[in-house]
Amino acid sequence: MTIVDLGIPKRLVEFTVDGEPVRVPEGSTILDACTAAGKAIPTLCYGDTLEPANACRVCMVEVEGSRTLAPSCSRQAEPGMVVHTDSARTRTSRKVVLELLASATDLSTTPGVAEWIAETGADPGRFGPDAATVAQPALVDNELYVRDYGKCILCYKCVDACGEQWQNSFAISVAGRGFDARISTEFANPLPDSACVYCGNCVEVCPTGALSFKREYDKREDGTWAEERQTRTTTVCTFCGVGCNLTLHVQDNEIVKVTSPHDSSVTHGNLCIKGRFGWQHVQNR
Repeated sequence: MTIVDLGIPKRLVEFTVDGEPVRVPEGSTILDACTAAGKAIPTLCYGDTLEPANACRVCMVEVEGSRTLAPSCSRQAEPGMVVHTDSARTRTSRKVVLELLASATDLSTTPGVAEWIAETGADPGRFGPDAATVAQPALVDNELYVRDYGKCILCYKCVDACGEQWQNSFAISVAGRGFDARISTEFANPLPDSACVYCGNCVEVCPTGALSFKREYDKREDGTWAEERQTRTTTVCTFCGVGCNLTLHVQDNEIVKVTSPHDSSVTHGNLCIKGRFGWQHVQNR
């Protein structure tokens, strides 16, 4: 007889979100509860395969009794807690945060931001044109992916994915301080001269398009990138016997990029260089 260890059952925590009772397993965050209840809360720095960084502050909610707003991505649900996701304080906070982010970075390739700005009535232009980050050219120093730091919001997700949370390559980190803070390789070396192993896991978690596949970048530049025409097919990588899941993004009968399902028990969204970029030979017949 086989005995399966299902772990210790978690008790349910009951609290209130926007006037409605919610029950979630102990240890769940407010964001987990809101997502399960069908309430959409904007997030940028949150990643479902990474530990919360609490950097972007877009997902803030109001908890009765708390002096300040709480980040829903990391604040755990507590019994009897009363949470407001759409109060005057949260709307004002979200509006200002979006204005600050959009006034300092290029969010044109960030999914959902245009809708959030419209919903909150944010006006990034009210800070004046001098508030924008000085335009900087995209770093194209390899044939696999591009770094366009004019779109970077310093969410640190790429640093976490490259570092101790997943890849342990430590090829990139935060350099500088204050307004000079930026994502960089050691001594700002080109990627081929860094510790990068081209797994592309940093590209996978980037929420703004600051990191993108070279093919995607080229197609966006020439105006032919069209996600609405792309199909997605999940298959199994054939390069080795691990069994990683690949999702092929195909446009006009061409593989334009490869991702991996975040709920895969094998990859958790991560891949190696072969799985992420090894599909290019398909197009060169």
